[in-house]
Amino acid sequence: MTYLRKRSAQAAAQDDSSSVSVPDYLQKTYTWAYLNPKTVPFLSSAPVVAAILWGNANRLIRMTVAEIEEGQRVLQSAAVYGRFSTDLAKAVGRSGHLDVMDVAPIQVETARKRVEGFPQANVKLGDASIAQTNTPYDTVVCFFLLHEVPEDMKEKIVNAMLASVKPGGKIVFVDYHKPGKLHPLKPIMSKVFDWLEPFAKGLWHKEIQDYAHDAEAWHWTKETIFGGLYQKVVVTRLG
Repeated sequence: MTYLRKRSAQAAAQDDSSSVSVPDYLQKTYTWAYLNPKTVPFLSSAPVVAAILWGNANRLIRMTVAEIEEGQRVLQSAAVYGRFSTDLAKAVGRSGHLDVMDVAPIQVETARKRVEGFPQANVKLGDASIAQTNTPYDTVVCFFLLHEVPEDMKEKIVNAMLASVKPGGKIVFVDYHKPGKLHPLKPIMSKVFDWLEPFAKGLWHKEIQDYAHDAEAWHWTKETIFGGLYQKVVVTRLG
């Protein structure tokens, strides 16, 4: 059975790969972080994730998972290092369903290991900038994805996520945010972004809702965390 499951997963990945390709910006900017098989196992470990987020990983994960209800159909728009996908799979329960998608085959493989043993979770190759309209979701989660993509992709992803949720559902964005003027980590994060995360400062200058084409049709709530370095934005359709 294990052999058959692995063959099925490999076949699914091969089928998906015909219509999904790794974007140029990802290859040029983030090969070291997301595409290199030598670094992915190290960077995906929970201690490294905790360090990258200055000890806030568990807090941010809990705040996101709190938006999920058992039995829901949930989409995770990109693979996330650490235990995030595992916690989402637990939150939807056996009566729910979790789809995790990513454009990079190595990330799909890594995420599948995270949810092994959770039949309610499915990991597939997919593009977050394309709306998932054939299977609308109760909740769509976009966790630390927007800061990694260029401005035009931020716009595409935000609108694709809005289009992927069914009436009455919601989208949860968790990502970086411009910290307060006197935040001690602001100059450090500015240097880190300039060096390693060239698209991140877009979220310092624009609100997530500014990327939405039809923002007024939705209700937006924003909460900032850790002195404003992070944000959680929950979006629900009005009416």
